[in-house]
Amino acid sequence: MRVSRLFVPMDLSSGALLSLDNESSHYVRTVLRLKKNDALCLFNGSGVEYSAEVYLVTRKLVQIQLGQAAERSVESPLILVFGLGIARGDRMDWAIQKAVELGVHSVTPLLTERTVIQLKDDKKQQRTDHWQKIMIHATEQCQRTVVPELTEIVTLEHWVPQQTGLKLFLDPYAELSLNDVQPIDNKVSLLSGPEGGFTENERERAQAAGFIPIRLGPRVLRSETAALAAISAVQMLWGDFAVLGR
Repeated sequence: MRVSRLFVPMDLSSGALLSLDNESSHYVRTVLRLKKNDALCLFNGSGVEYSAEVYLVTRKLVQIQLGQAAERSVESPLILVFGLGIARGDRMDWAIQKAVELGVHSVTPLLTERTVIQLKDDKKQQRTDHWQKIMIHATEQCQRTVVPELTEIVTLEHWVPQQTGLKLFLDPYAELSLNDVQPIDNKVSLLSGPEGGFTENERERAQAAGFIPIRLGPRVLRSETAALAAISAVQMLWGDFAVLGR
């Protein structure tokens, strides 16, 4: 039987009895519907996970008894930094969720010239909190023990000069493909645009910062499709997807 996994942002140690916060308690009690003595797995993002059992479930309190610790990593050896132009609604949520499952090390939501939604300061924090929860749940589901970093929302102009490694941006009209490039220091910085793609000004800024335009085949892909196709291809060429074929 599959054991549920739960991320808890607190110190963990074998044998400890933990009282969960309100949000985690609600998740265990109402979403997972776990009862006393049910098994689960806890991790805090350090790369270590703990076997555990539900010790107590009440309307006001959920306690977990921790068991043995085990170091386990399913992280890709390729450091993949992902700059993602902010898309509307479910498209952004879906892209972030799948990027976590595919093994990115960090995600930065980017404001671009064709970003449709308006994000003032209070809205920025709300969206960041929302995306952070999506990343945590994706990490729980895909068996990772390290939650990828979600950095603050910034403009494309601010983000591109700070990146290192092999710097790529997705462009359906580019002449080069992934076969024409190689990672630098085992790191790839991948830039993907919003609906409508990048403006000519943004393309020039990215290239001035050392980003190489890359084309993914002969078809023009939707923004969320292109991003995840690129992550998958990069992992197959230089990351841990290739291990499956060896």
